[in-house]
Amino acid sequence: MLLQFDRLAKDRTDRVGIEIHSLVIAGWAGRDAAAIEHHVEELAALGIARPSTTPLYYRVATQTLTQDSNLTVLGPDSSGEVEPVIVAMADGLWIGIGSDHTDRKAEASGIALSKQLCGKPIGAQLWSYADVEAHWDELVLRSWATIDGNRVLYQDSPVSSLRTPRDLIRRYTGTDMLPAGTLMFCGTPGAIGGIRPGTRFEMELKDPVLNRSLTHGYDIDVLPVVS
Repeated sequence: MLLQFDRLAKDRTDRVGIEIHSLVIAGWAGRDAAAIEHHVEELAALGIARPSTTPLYYRVATQTLTQDSNLTVLGPDSSGEVEPVIVAMADGLWIGIGSDHTDRKAEASGIALSKQLCGKPIGAQLWSYADVEAHWDELVLRSWATIDGNRVLYQDSPVSSLRTPRDLIRRYTGTDMLPAGTLMFCGTPGAIGGIRPGTRFEMELKDPVLNRSLTHGYDIDVLPVVS
């Protein structure tokens, strides 16, 4: 999957294309056991089984990645969730923002299966991880969902609630680096008011130290389920 990004670093700004050959979604990536349990309980309320271990790493088809402003899904049971995203390139690690949009009805049958069924929207801008790693815990994740015509705050949490990208990478590869061409979703905080579908999803990764944000949003088009 070839993706185009605007890369923003302290010493340069450029636009690059990169072929993503491996997509990994780190699940159950909370740093705090209580936060993980909260998310487990959210999903248990939807009939989704507890994980065998945490964190888990789901391999997903790269063709699910999309930078479009519209996402088409089958049926009314899917929802987004904001996550930091790591993109590994030849010159290092880059941070982006994405949504692990998931079919919750299918998730009750199998999480790995559900990960394959929806597109994974990601933003078009990246930050150098080297520029934010020292103050990583001060970054903030937020998302908004349009539900019943109302735009509501759906998630709001410092990234300190999640394992750091470096920790997730070490647990996945046994080293400090990902192979170039790998994209990893790095976990999500719990939803305010519980997981539920909407017609639009917007997300933000805010850096209050460098006073900037990564943002992305998409409308959700629902196809009817017919038999």
